[in-house]
Amino acid sequence: MDIRDFDAEQLRIIANIAMQYDSLIETQRSLEVLPYHLKWHTSAGYEYLYEIRNARGDGRSLGPRSAETEAKKTAYDEQKEQLRQRQAGTEATLGTTTAIWRTLKLPTISHEAAKILQELDVRGMLGTSLLVVGTNAFAAYEIEAGGRFLMGWDATEDFDLAWTGKLVLSKARIPQTLFGVLKKMDSTFTINSERTFQARNAKAYEVELLSAPSVQSSLPRGEMNPIPLEEQEWLLLGTPLEHVVASLAAKPLPARIVAPDPRWMALHKMWLSRQPKRAAAKRPKDARQGAYLLMAGKERMPRFALDDAFQQQIPAALQPIYEEWLNFGHNFNHAV
Repeated sequence: MDIRDFDAEQLRIIANIAMQYDSLIETQRSLEVLPYHLKWHTSAGYEYLYEIRNARGDGRSLGPRSAETEAKKTAYDEQKEQLRQRQAGTEATLGTTTAIWRTLKLPTISHEAAKILQELDVRGMLGTSLLVVGTNAFAAYEIEAGGRFLMGWDATEDFDLAWTGKLVLSKARIPQTLFGVLKKMDSTFTINSERTFQARNAKAYEVELLSAPSVQSSLPRGEMNPIPLEEQEWLLLGTPLEHVVASLAAKPLPARIVAPDPRWMALHKMWLSRQPKRAAAKRPKDARQGAYLLMAGKERMPRFALDDAFQQQIPAALQPIYEEWLNFGHNFNHAV
């Protein structure tokens, strides 16, 4: 196959970024669960310790100043400072690693996508509520295959995520939404009134939410409203994979991609390439991506075997496509 194997230095950086990123997310999650702030407030001549919940200043009293509340405030301040120092140290280390990543021309995604993925990961939504689908997922497939796919598949300036049907609650026990995360990150994000599965910011960066019919009813209130698509069911099958990559930017940002099982993504892409409703300009790329990914999985991803157990799950709509690939899988142009 037309794949350039990662060399020893690239493999070292791939391993390092994964460990460093895990440390960063663990630290950010620990900061996330802490109160926004603890501060003393004087009322009627008495001091009270207040837990501030958000930037608006909403909060509640934890009681008058005493040995107990002073100890609580001291423990909070010390823990928060330790976490901030750890975060700063990890971010500095990752800054070096991602710069090397860029120099070594390892797989990348857009900087906007990386920022969104990191925020979703901190909130526990990535791989739980949402999967990365579309061309952005291919950076993770390259890591799994151990080499660069030399097919010129740079991601477009949009971002597709698939809803899995699993809710993740916030600290306030409220279901979290993709749109809520986008809005918090960038207040210019709005839902497209004509395409309610799509949000767009002032820079025209688009994020689309896709959904299978079986999980559509579990979407929380306030979420984008995707059109349920039968073909999205296939992307919920098998075993998702995850890998950490860096963004394509002068100062790259690390992000984790959790993508569908590559076997089902491949068949999904090949099926899309044959649908009249699919934009004509996208169909040849879909066909090549799907056929190429299935071959890469067969030859270079032992965790995702094309064995009898997998083949028995292939639905009737995909069976002819898979059988055709078995006969012509070596010829990607035939799949177009």
